[in-house]
Amino acid sequence: MYKIKLVPAKTNIPFFKFRLMAFILSSLLVVGSAVMFFGPGLNKGIDFEGGILVEVAMPTAPDIGDMRTSLGGLGLGQVTLQTFGSEEDILIRVQRQPGEAKAQEEAVNSIKAQLDADFGEDISYRRVEFVGPTVSEELVMAAVEAVAVAVFAILVYIWLRFEWHYSVGAVVALVHDVVLTIGMFAVTGIEFNLASVAAILTIVGYSINDTVVVYDRIRENFRRFKKMPVNELINFSINETLARTTMTSLTTLLALIALYIFGGEVIRGFATAMIFGVVIGTYSSIFVAAPILTVIGLRHRSEEEDGFQGGETVDTEADEKS
Repeated sequence: MYKIKLVPAKTNIPFFKFRLMAFILSSLLVVGSAVMFFGPGLNKGIDFEGGILVEVAMPTAPDIGDMRTSLGGLGLGQVTLQTFGSEEDILIRVQRQPGEAKAQEEAVNSIKAQLDADFGEDISYRRVEFVGPTVSEELVMAAVEAVAVAVFAILVYIWLRFEWHYSVGAVVALVHDVVLTIGMFAVTGIEFNLASVAAILTIVGYSINDTVVVYDRIRENFRRFKKMPVNELINFSINETLARTTMTSLTTLLALIALYIFGGEVIRGFATAMIFGVVIGTYSSIFVAAPILTVIGLRHRSEEEDGFQGGETVDTEADEKS
């Protein structure tokens, strides 16, 4: 039976040769993302800005343009509509109204009255939520804390599992991926909400998994090839894990693309962030996380230092002859 191979079992691609170019590219992208974040900023959703959310089920598929015109005439400010699940299910988002809870309730009542008048009274109101400014601030802090705690926990784990060089390299790659993903939200204007935070945390998990696979092979090869230069050893390790990395990324992308196409508007932002994160995570594990080990001083150690006793010491030439 013929088996599909994305890359040959053995490759010798000089990834390490392009490390300087990759560092410059990543630095420019990180700076650009920071500029976009502090400049135009994110298109924050109701979760972070506060406002009114109304989920309705219409008796028949409505014209979204007519609904937007109908609700726009209420003078409630920014109103966004989107379908989800089916053409009859509509999610209405309205910006937070000046005043306390009573003002929000009045806005909801006016929305219901307008829809009933223009589209009939068979509309089912499945969910009505109001997110206040205090709740929004708490959600922002919770989101920042969640990402920070995840990165710190990974820092500690990698430090204990390997050594500090790998820990610092992994965290640099993670911060790189998170910053670029936030920059993607700022550039595209995709709504940034709690689902986006979930996507970022998922990307953190995916990226560290990919990085650990490469790091584990580097550590093994450090024990096997005592005489191989560090640069060559890291490049050799990346090539050894390349088939696994590309296959994992491709299969993950296939699932995410299906989610993007068939998942509907509600999760399209999540799927877009995940697709971007998988591509960036794969890139960073090869061009950022691995080469940066040499920048922070990873070197060959004695068998006593790395705790590897009785192993076979093999040099490059011996390996090639075998």
